[in-house]
Amino acid sequence: MNRHKRHTSPLQAIAVVALSTLFVLTALVGLYKCFSEEPTVPAGADLQEETPDAPQEPGGDARAASTLTARKEHFHTILLGGLDDENGGSDTNLLLALDSDGGAMNIVSLPRDTLLNVSWSVKKLNNAYHHGGFTQTMEEVSKLLGIPIDHYVTVDLRAFVELVNAIDGVDFDIPVNMDYDDDYQDLHIHFDAGPRHLNGQEALEVVRWRQNNDGTGYATADIGRIDTQQAFLKAVAKQTLQLSNMDKVGDMAAIFEKWVETDLKLSNLIWIGEQALKIGPDNISFHTLPGDGAGYYKGGSYYILDPEGTLELVNTYFNPYREDLTLEDMYILTP
Repeated sequence: MNRHKRHTSPLQAIAVVALSTLFVLTALVGLYKCFSEEPTVPAGADLQEETPDAPQEPGGDARAASTLTARKEHFHTILLGGLDDENGGSDTNLLLALDSDGGAMNIVSLPRDTLLNVSWSVKKLNNAYHHGGFTQTMEEVSKLLGIPIDHYVTVDLRAFVELVNAIDGVDFDIPVNMDYDDDYQDLHIHFDAGPRHLNGQEALEVVRWRQNNDGTGYATADIGRIDTQQAFLKAVAKQTLQLSNMDKVGDMAAIFEKWVETDLKLSNLIWIGEQALKIGPDNISFHTLPGDGAGYYKGGSYYILDPEGTLELVNTYFNPYREDLTLEDMYILTP
């Protein structure tokens, strides 16, 4: 038994559950539509604030105070995080932008190794949780991208298996052969590429997989796994939105109540679910922050963002303001 074998983290995909629970709540619309209520924009989220006085990384460009104040109506940003009570931290983060007027929902995966402009020695996004919990993670994502994060949803790993089982499994086309064993974790993942109906435990294994016993894996490493996670998320969304799942509302609501934490009210989640139902799963788009997953900064391995590409992505899909952001509004550190 190799106790030094690199462990695959289940958190790389657990945010799938957070978004899935929002889709689950679309079923509640028919039962509780009278309680549907659009979320309110938190106080101060209509105006970008100046970067806090925390020590800045030498060589980074200080973000100037933004003059952007006018927000789009019915546009909300929500940070979705996957938490693990056993290991701590938030290794998986997705940013969701809901544009109700535009009829669009966009989700961007935020690689856990994304380089932050912070004073900490380990400047990775997933390390923000250890410096102030998920509140700190929200603050760092907001500074990084230059936009307010209105609300959050965090979900425990154990909800994943329960939710997939609650909808009687998910049909999914596994992209590659998976052959991995880790006796230390009692983790054994063996699947042939191709379509398969996955139960909760099998689905968890598929989204956890990084590489095979012989070292082969996704050609683009963690970015390849993010692509699989996004594809799985869309499959979950399509299946959860089926009317045949209406009789499972009680079970789904219980899972949500047990494993999910959020600053949104139930009526807000119902409203979000209603918008998701109107938009439909085929009009939900997935993205990954553009950058270099093989980048280095001061001898450490990081995901280095492409500033121009990130700016374009945010302005196109995630900017809640009526005016475009500039690079000066962001807080991106590059080598």
